[in-house]
Amino acid sequence: MGRPITAFLPYSGQKHTLQTVNALRSSGLVGRVFLLATESALPAVPGAPQLRVPTLHGSDTACLLGAKTATSYALFLLHDTALDFGAHALERLVQAARMTGGSVVYSDYYDLRGDARTPHPVIDYQTGSLRDDFNFGSLLLLEGAALRDSRAELEKTAYRFAGWYALRLALARRGPLVRVGEFLYSKVEGDVRKSGEKMFDYVDPRNRQVQVEMEDAATTHLKKVGAYLKAPFAPVRFADLPGVPEASVIIPVKNRVKTVADAITSVIAQVAPFPFNCFVVDNHSTDGTTDVVRGFAAKDERVIHLVPERLDLGIGGCWNEALFHPRCGRFALQLDSDDLYRDPTTVRRIVETFHREKCAMVVGSYQMTNFQLEEIPPGVIDHREWTDDNGPNNALRINGLGAPRAFYAPILRQITIPNVSYGEDYAVGIALAREYRIGRIYEPIYLCRRWEGNTDADLDIPRQNAHNSYKDKLRTFELLARQRKNKAARTKGRKPAPGNVGSRAGRKSR
Repeated sequence: MGRPITAFLPYSGQKHTLQTVNALRSSGLVGRVFLLATESALPAVPGAPQLRVPTLHGSDTACLLGAKTATSYALFLLHDTALDFGAHALERLVQAARMTGGSVVYSDYYDLRGDARTPHPVIDYQTGSLRDDFNFGSLLLLEGAALRDSRAELEKTAYRFAGWYALRLALARRGPLVRVGEFLYSKVEGDVRKSGEKMFDYVDPRNRQVQVEMEDAATTHLKKVGAYLKAPFAPVRFADLPGVPEASVIIPVKNRVKTVADAITSVIAQVAPFPFNCFVVDNHSTDGTTDVVRGFAAKDERVIHLVPERLDLGIGGCWNEALFHPRCGRFALQLDSDDLYRDPTTVRRIVETFHREKCAMVVGSYQMTNFQLEEIPPGVIDHREWTDDNGPNNALRINGLGAPRAFYAPILRQITIPNVSYGEDYAVGIALAREYRIGRIYEPIYLCRRWEGNTDADLDIPRQNAHNSYKDKLRTFELLARQRKNKAARTKGRKPAPGNVGSRAGRKSR
C-alpha cells in the first residue's frame, strides 16, 4: 500500500524539528516530509527538503499543501514546537480518517513541561465552530483529495494570516472534522498565558489586519453554506409603554461585596431627561452583598432589590427575573457587578442611540482597567470590526459582541435569555442580529474591571472547553436558523425580509 502520508512541519532551525522528522520517517506511514520555512539559509535537515513560504498560515502555504500532497493524507503540524508521538498515534489517526471519511482528523494531547505530561483534551468540532481560534492542538491529518480540491479555491485569495482558517472552513464543506478523543501525542505549549489574558487577543488593535482577513474568510464560508445575511436589517418601531420607565439597568450579582456598591453608585449617578431605575438581582449572596444592596434600595426608590425564589438561576435566569418584572423599562441595559459606567452620560447615550438608529440592541465600547480603575492593556475595546452590512455575519466568527449591551425589552422577552452564566448575552445578540439592526457606540462608556475575582480570570482546561463548546453550539443553532431563513426566502422567490416577528413585537409588551 506504500506510505499514505505526506508531512509538513514548520521550521525555524530548531533542534526539535530533526527529532520529529526522524520519528515520522521511522513510522512506516510517512513518505515525504517537507519543512515550511519563512527564513532562508536555515540548517539542512536530512530527508526533509525546505519549502520557502511567506507566512506559515497564509494562502500560499495552504495552496502548497494541496500542490505537494499526492498521497491519501497530509500530516500538518500547526505550530513550531517540540512534539512526542504516542504509541501508534499515526496509525490511529489514519484509522479514524478511513472509518469516518473525515477531511480533518485531530486528537487530544498532553501538555509537556520537562518530564511532566498534563492532559489537554480538546472539543468536538460542530457545524457552528466558526471562530478562528478553535483549538485543534498542533497535529492534524488532512484528507488528500479534499486538500487538493480546496486548492483552487484558496488560490483566489491572498491571505497572510487567514490561509489555514480559510482552508479548514473549505475542508469542513467537503467532509467532517473528526476528533479522536484520545491523547495521541505530547507537545510543548507555546502560549502559557492565563485564559483571562488570551481572551482579548482578537480585539487588540495590533491584530487588526489579521481580523480583516479572518472576517473575509468567514464571510466567504457563510455565503457558500447559505447562511450569509444581507443588509439592510429591519428597523424597530418602538411601542408606547405607559407606566414603565424609559430604561432599566440590570445587575445580576452573587457574592460581589467588594464591587457591587461601585456598580450601583455608577447607575444612580446617571443624568438623563427620562425616568430610569436599577434592578439588582441578588442570586442568594452569602458574603454581605445582600446587606449592601438592601442599603441602597432603602435610600433610593430607583434601586429595586430582587432575590429570586428559585435556587437554580444563572446570570441569564437572573436577567429574566428583572426583564419580566412589571417595573422593567422599555430598554434593558446591562451592567456586570464587577464593572462601572464610565460617566453620568452612559444611560442617556444608550437610549439616544436606540431612538436614532431604530435598533433592537445597542452595544457600547469599554475600557479595560485594574481594580483601582487604572487602564490596563489592551485599553479600549471598541469592536470596530463591526459594520452595518457585515457585522451580523462576522458575529458568528468572534466570541463576543462587546459591552455594555442593551436591548429593546419587548423583543428580548420574545427570545428570553438562556439560564446560563456564560454566553447568555452572545446567544441573544446573534439571534437579534439575524433580524434587526444592531446599534453601536464606539467611544468607551463602560469600565471593565479585571481582577482575580473575575469568573473568567484563570479558567482551567475543562471549563474553557465547556465554555467554547457551548458557544459553538449557539453558533450551530444560529447557523441553521439563518440557513432556514434564507432557504424560505428563496422558496418564496423573494429577498429575505427580516423583522417580521419584530414588527409584531414592537406593538406588544409584557
